[in-house]
Amino acid sequence: MLRMMKGKDSEEVEIDLEDSSDPESDNEEEPEMLWKAPPAHEEEEDIHTTTLVEISDTKPLINVRDPRDINDCLKVTFEDVIAEPVSLRSGDRVWIWSNALFEVSRVWIYRIVTLILAIPISIISGLLFAILSCFHIWMVGPCSHCLRIGARWLQSLWSIVLSVVVRPFLTSAGRCCGGFSIHLAKE
Repeated sequence: MLRMMKGKDSEEVEIDLEDSSDPESDNEEEPEMLWKAPPAHEEEEDIHTTTLVEISDTKPLINVRDPRDINDCLKVTFEDVIAEPVSLRSGDRVWIWSNALFEVSRVWIYRIVTLILAIPISIISGLLFAILSCFHIWMVGPCSHCLRIGARWLQSLWSIVLSVVVRPFLTSAGRCCGGFSIHLAKE
């Protein structure tokens, strides 16, 4: 049994590296999971925050990072990527070590890439959304209000055209077609 400890605030991960075909193990039960991690305890005491973060809207997102399941398609397990058919199988130790290496490399490569890219991308995204918000609030909104105020006469003219030309035509077409009746009968 290989046991890994990540740090004080991290969770413990156990990896079972025993061969299930070993004659020494006479257990009839199959192991449920190769990776066993204790459930994450959502304790507010472990999160050291300032008063500003405590009143922030983002505090609930610390424990639930994908509350709307936007990235549900990325919850990939080893069996989703590597699946051996029943007719062709590798050795149990190869399968167990492949599973362990897949999980460890997936987790650590994700952590390294996010360490490198998360902060610059979040800064760039924050700047982009700030610029777009400023542009919308100070340029698009006032310009659209000015256009609506300036085009009030056009709205009145369009209303007159609809009531003088289009409404009588559609009313007369409706009265002409109102005389028709359709009866459905089963034969």
